[in-house]
Amino acid sequence: MKEHLLGIDIGGTKCAVTYGHYSDGGITLVDEDRFPTAGVDETVSAICSAVADMMAKHELTRAQVGAVGISCGGPLDTNKGLIMSPPNLPGWDGIPIVSLIEQRVGVRAGLQNDANACALAEWKCGAGRGTRDMVFMTFGTGLGAGLILDGRLYAGTNDNAGEVGHIRLSSFGPVGYGKGGSFEGFCSGAGITQVARMLVTEKMQMGIVVPWCDAGELELLTAQKVAEEAQKGDALALKVFEISARKLGEGLSIIIDILNPELIVIGGVYTRCKDLMEPQMLETISQEALSNSSKVCRVVGSQLGEQIGSYSALSVAADLWTKNEK
Repeated sequence: MKEHLLGIDIGGTKCAVTYGHYSDGGITLVDEDRFPTAGVDETVSAICSAVADMMAKHELTRAQVGAVGISCGGPLDTNKGLIMSPPNLPGWDGIPIVSLIEQRVGVRAGLQNDANACALAEWKCGAGRGTRDMVFMTFGTGLGAGLILDGRLYAGTNDNAGEVGHIRLSSFGPVGYGKGGSFEGFCSGAGITQVARMLVTEKMQMGIVVPWCDAGELELLTAQKVAEEAQKGDALALKVFEISARKLGEGLSIIIDILNPELIVIGGVYTRCKDLMEPQMLETISQEALSNSSKVCRVVGSQLGEQIGSYSALSVAADLWTKNEK
């Protein structure tokens, strides 16, 4: 049976409305419309207009749409359907997004944070298909995790499960999630940038020239630039990724020991730079994690890659619809 689903992805700079089909446990992306994020009222109106246009374009009635899934950065209250002041969405304070969408669109809606939504996407139509215990890790600007445990999404008592970026891996180090030496500090785009700036500064203070970053460019340095230099074989850039990869292995070892998953899927920077990070990461896991747990756990890059955002909100809709059908 093919079910029609709609997805809404709310980001700090842009939003997307997606339309897809759900059948045989998989999702087919049919169409997508993207537009800039603005203030609350303007953005909600733009979302509802985009949904109406999408339904009209594909000749969908309200009765034909099984559910609307909403993906947004946290903090959220998914039980009440509220967006609770995410740092990338200033002014979005206690916004009842689920009720607003349900009232204006006329279709049942559900809300999940972006890490959970991406976990559902990889589980339903990516690398995690067929698993029962899977962890998805964002490894983007920040680091968060979505947990699929015993065949269902696990969000915790108040939607805070999976905040692995806050784990402290070192007493000193790059700052992430408001904590120096945190998992996010070492394993995120922002964290890699911090490590690179520190190592480049060391070289500069020793009078050593770094060809790809002079003093005037230090504050403009990005993780993408470091990755490009590492791919060329630059020793300093490779050291940056080695530090991040070893800390990734340490953090994953904690997750493996506690949750005993069969699969960990990592998106973002790791997916794009897997060849730079996988050897050191796996070596560290072999040293740090319990062997009985690590030997049954695979660590892979995101299968959906750069398309995961397009599937995430649809996956929230699919999860809501399948629960209603049971």
